Amino acid sequence: MNCSEMNLLIHAYADGELDVVRSLDVEQHIKTCPGCAAKLQSLKSLRVALKESNRTYRAPASLRREVRQIARPAAGEARLFDLQWLWKWIAVGATTVAVLAIALRPTGITPNEALLNDVVSCHVRSLMAGHLTDVLSSDQHTVKPWFAGKLDFSPDVKDFAAQGFPLVGGRLDYINNHAVAALVYRHNKHFINVYIWPISEGGGSRQGAADYHGYHVINREANGFHYSLVSDMDESGLEQLADLLGG
Repeated sequence: MNCSEMNLLIHAYADGELDVVRSLDVEQHIKTCPGCAAKLQSLKSLRVALKESNRTYRAPASLRREVRQIARPAAGEARLFDLQWLWKWIAVGATTVAVLAIALRPTGITPNEALLNDVVSCHVRSLMAGHLTDVLSSDQHTVKPWFAGKLDFSPDVKDFAAQGFPLVGGRLDYINNHAVAALVYRHNKHFINVYIWPISEGGGSRQGAADYHGYHVINREANGFHYSLVSDMDESGLEQLADLLGG
């Protein structure tokens, strides 16, 4: 990350709106850049000052009466107003139920199920958020050095364009409570996320193929690394890429 990218993210970071990977990028940058660290501290100080200052204005009673009179709904509008609030509460209730369903999922989930959930969630999030890559390049000699200093291991990066799986780029992601390398490949119109981390951080061998929420997932181990491939493409094509990565 450079200072220009930091300027685009500094406000979102201060407001706690960045995802884990972007937050790690920002924190890594400010450790080595006194200028950006000072900007962040200045922004935090300004937020505290505004929060603690008393800049409220109490309207006079006459103005409050006039506003209440204007805002008071007519008889025919009262039901519409009530229905609007009803739908708002229904939306809040539905969101609360969804959050609780995720937070209170059964604690008996197996390690393999947890891994499937992590890799598929990261895959879907990368497609929905428009954040498929941090480094966009088909050159393996550009993508591989990009991970240097961002991870405590060096992932093997290869381009398989000749076999029908061109390299799109790479990014950082977070799986199984560890930062991992994510390589992105394309096959026809399908994107494939390949998550890589050392076997020593994997918590045991988890190899095989599975379908999870409409996505195909293949887990392989080779050359000291764990590979999790996920895509909506057919399983045979995904197996082909898995074989190439493990070769």
